[in-house]
Amino acid sequence: MQDMSLDNDYYKIEEISDTYNGKKYRIIARIPMLYGWIEDVKFVVEGIRDFKLFHKKNESEFAYFENEIELPTRAIFHYYFLFHVHNKTMYIKNNGIGDSILNSEKMKISINFDVPDWAKGKIMYHIFVDRFKKSGNDDLMNMPRRTIHNSWDEEMIIGPNEEGIWNCDFYGGNLKGIEESLDYIKSLGASIIYLSPILWSQSNHRYDTSDFELVDPYVGSNDDLKSLCNKAHSKGIKVILDAVFNHTGNDSKYFNELGSFNNIGAFQSKESIYYPFFKKHYANGKTYFDYWWGMKNLPVCDGSSKEWQEYIYGKNGIVDLWFSLGIDGLRLDVADELSDEFIEGIRRAVKRNKEDGFILGEVWKNPMRMNRGYIESGKGMDSVMNYTLMDALIRYFKYSDTYKLNDIINQIKYEYPKDTIFSLMNFTSTHDISRAINIFGSNEFQLNSEWAWNLKNEDVYWAKNYHLCEDEYKNGKSILKSYLFTLAFLPGILSIFYGDEVGLMGMGNLSNRKPFPWNNIDVDVLKSVKYIGWIRNKEKFLEKADLNVVDINNDYFAFERISNSEKTFTIVNRTDKILYLPNFYDNPNEIYTLDNSDVKKLMPHGTLSLKKIK
Repeated sequence: MQDMSLDNDYYKIEEISDTYNGKKYRIIARIPMLYGWIEDVKFVVEGIRDFKLFHKKNESEFAYFENEIELPTRAIFHYYFLFHVHNKTMYIKNNGIGDSILNSEKMKISINFDVPDWAKGKIMYHIFVDRFKKSGNDDLMNMPRRTIHNSWDEEMIIGPNEEGIWNCDFYGGNLKGIEESLDYIKSLGASIIYLSPILWSQSNHRYDTSDFELVDPYVGSNDDLKSLCNKAHSKGIKVILDAVFNHTGNDSKYFNELGSFNNIGAFQSKESIYYPFFKKHYANGKTYFDYWWGMKNLPVCDGSSKEWQEYIYGKNGIVDLWFSLGIDGLRLDVADELSDEFIEGIRRAVKRNKEDGFILGEVWKNPMRMNRGYIESGKGMDSVMNYTLMDALIRYFKYSDTYKLNDIINQIKYEYPKDTIFSLMNFTSTHDISRAINIFGSNEFQLNSEWAWNLKNEDVYWAKNYHLCEDEYKNGKSILKSYLFTLAFLPGILSIFYGDEVGLMGMGNLSNRKPFPWNNIDVDVLKSVKYIGWIRNKEKFLEKADLNVVDINNDYFAFERISNSEKTFTIVNRTDKILYLPNFYDNPNEIYTLDNSDVKKLMPHGTLSLKKIK
């Protein structure tokens, strides 16, 4: 259970008991009597109400006020105290007492919302399964509309094949290959594996599910997933699956447009048992299926359909099936297109299978500003992919955009629940954007676009043939290492997209999915990643330490992580020149650096973290 006792010099919040829909608390305010006659003391919970606190006693130089209140389940409430003296309103806030209060000075509390500790501040390894590792020498069986590569080193196919089908070339990366690589993954410091979709699908990315009940035959079997989870757990590693519940493939047993399955699909007949699964619209007296972003191979599922809900998260449904095989959490694909009701149903299913099951959502913008219950309700997801902060960090390293980095950090600090902050997915890159080393090494990205990784040239064939020259690669690697070091000391999950740790290149969101270069590893990058993983696992307090930004300027980004007894000061040089430093911490207990920077100077793109035990 989350510790809900919050103390400072002037207030205390004590948890009394659980209630039907929340928790009951005793609220105590201790106000110095030097202010004069104190009246109208209130505990203000934004979005709920003002609770009056009643005078209980005077003691020494303080007057005590308290009340018992009930608060409903919710991931985050902002609160503060106010009282009146001499017809003037005064506030108790997180940094003392004053006659005004800013949003940043309000306090936060979570009710019945706890993110599993195993997800907080850990390192995660994100695997695009077809391209990571193939175990065994058996040839893949031929299947309709699939192209099989002759070797792991063969060039990937970008664009449609002769039949006009995209993303249908397969290398055969499988679950057994991942199981055989668990020691390698653990050597990076990772204790979580996030697998891209593994269910039977049409494409190599598998976001177009054909059968939710079976692992794709090129990936392995349901028993192989169970084996992977068991072996991973024996090594202290959790497993998260990509869950694609917004749409299926048109070549699926549910839709069955191509007639590949023996049953009657929704496309074939309104009498199909799967017909209620799909979203439709009506025009000119006819019924039409909805397709995700107009893509005719991705019919959209109807999240309000009771049949679809029951199939996915009902008793003995799909969520129950995959948790029965040993998984520990889900990453919800296109979570913004799932209703709050549907997400809450998934949470109930996850929690009945594993009390500490973890739910991560694909939400690209600030989830607290989306007028949705994603996180805020406390009944949906635990955390999200941290696209906004990664975008701001990339802009800072590439363009010295100090304003955006400061703004996004403040949004996260003051608007997100603490547990969510500690479990945000801070990634090197993902399957949807260019590789990190390309982003940092190339100038082919739009400066003023919505996202820092948006390319000037969107042509996939251009992207396929783009290669960093030697100088670009060297520069990209130097900044990538600084970026990784920064992520190691920021709150959240440090997520490594397979291959980023060995310098794998890829421009755009198809060329970024190359096979892992087992025979062409950049040992220097790998050494740095392993060192960063060692630091992250050594300094356990970073999993739940508070963040304090010291300075963000054109030359460096400096910040602290602070707990009750430990703190670190981290500073990263974004320039290609040596920076000479003032004294930040005298006599640090530990010094961490990637490049021989020291307490007096930062090397070009240098990194430094100083630990102090209070």
